[in-house]
Amino acid sequence: MRILLFGRNGQVGWELQRSLAPLGEVVALGSSPDEGGLCGDFGDLDGLARTVAQVRPDAIVNAAAYTAVDKAESETERARLVNALAPGVLAQAAHRIGAALVHYSSDYVFDGSGSRPWTEADGTGPLNVYGGTKLEGEQRIAQAQPWHLVLRTSWVYGARGGNFARTMLRLARERERLTVIDDQFGAPTGADLLADATAHALRSLLADPELAGTYHVAAAGQTSWHGYARFVIGQAQQAGAQLRASADAVDAVPTAAFPTPARRPHNSRLDTGRFRATFRLALPPWEQGVARMLREIS
Repeated sequence: MRILLFGRNGQVGWELQRSLAPLGEVVALGSSPDEGGLCGDFGDLDGLARTVAQVRPDAIVNAAAYTAVDKAESETERARLVNALAPGVLAQAAHRIGAALVHYSSDYVFDGSGSRPWTEADGTGPLNVYGGTKLEGEQRIAQAQPWHLVLRTSWVYGARGGNFARTMLRLARERERLTVIDDQFGAPTGADLLADATAHALRSLLADPELAGTYHVAAAGQTSWHGYARFVIGQAQQAGAQLRASADAVDAVPTAAFPTPARRPHNSRLDTGRFRATFRLALPPWEQGVARMLREIS
């Protein structure tokens, strides 16, 4: 089996190169031109279509995305190109050759109201340009290629590259007190967990196309950014890290304390019951993944 992976250099794409390898040959592309002339640049829609036709994979996994949420408010066309138009082209190309397609979406397709975890059946209502482009990407895929998995996730982090935990630890070394938002809720989800869950789900999808559709995938449990920061700093303290700020020195503030160009949802909780039941997988508590990541980066 051959799998064509886009976005290999991102946090999820990096982990997918590992998790997909047991399924077959993985052709992994970044945004730069490939030595074989293959195109992974989401600004080149024709190039993407040609690449799919040339590789003729059994499955396409798209881990590329425009994720600069605030910048998307002023770079609307670029965000839409990467998050909506390009995935639509991949879906059309996948349909032409009979390939399955896996694509990642976001809790930002919802309006963030209430406190109940969002299900796949809930109505959408993006608050910002980023969320709107992710929703359009979902819609274009559904219209062009029924044989797909759209995996909505949230609060993704990876040990490779920058992340919230690294930022909190740096600030805790520099300052005696921190202020972190406490009225946005979700589940920090490791790129490694998302990649492993993807590989299992893709294998099932290839065996049974009836499993196609949209699913929510995130670590179990919930917290706020404030709770997340306290956990990270507390874990670092237990490991003997030299920090100026302790977990008790993290002050809670509302979203309004940090105005941003893009509105953020208060409720990013995702109900993962459908995914877990369909693919017979367990999604471990968010604390487990974050603790493991902290040990890896320490």
